[in-house]
Amino acid sequence: MSVRARDKVQGRRALKQRLERERRRGRRIVFTNGCFDWLHVGHLRSLEEARSLGDVLVVGVNHDRRVRELKGPGRPLVSARQRAELVAGLGCVDYVVLFGEDTPVALIRALRPNVVAKGGDYRSADAPEKSVIEELGGRFVYLRQVSGVRSTRLVDRVRR
Repeated sequence: MSVRARDKVQGRRALKQRLERERRRGRRIVFTNGCFDWLHVGHLRSLEEARSLGDVLVVGVNHDRRVRELKGPGRPLVSARQRAELVAGLGCVDYVVLFGEDTPVALIRALRPNVVAKGGDYRSADAPEKSVIEELGGRFVYLRQVSGVRSTRLVDRVRR
C-alpha cells in the first residue's frame, strides 16, 4: 500500500513524535529545506543525495511569506501547502514540514536530526544550520549543485 503525498506532510509536533520512533529503531534522520517554488531536476537530485546520507529524509518547506522575501514580487508561484505536497510526492522524501521562521534553526532544534544537508548554492553564504547541528552532535553536509538549473532562471525565462 502506498502512502499519499499529502499524508507525508506533517505538523511539527506530530513529526517530532514520528522521528522519536524512527530514532528508537536506530534510523538516521537527515534534514534539508528550501522554497521548492518551481520543482526541477536540481531539487530532485539534491533531495536524492540528501536521502543517501541517512535512513529518513525530512524536508522543511518555507512558508509563502519567506519565499516572497527571498525570491521577490510575484513569488511564490505555488502555495506553501501545494509545494509541500509536491515535495512529499517524491520517492526519496519521507516527511515534509512547513516552517515560517527566517531560518530552519528552531525546526532543527525541535526535530534533532543526525544530519543537516544544505544546497550547494549556499556555500558562500553563512549557514546558521551548521553551528546548530554541530552543537547537537550531528553532521552538516553541503550538497552538490546541479549547474544551470535554478528556479529563478526558469521563472525569468517563462516571463520573457
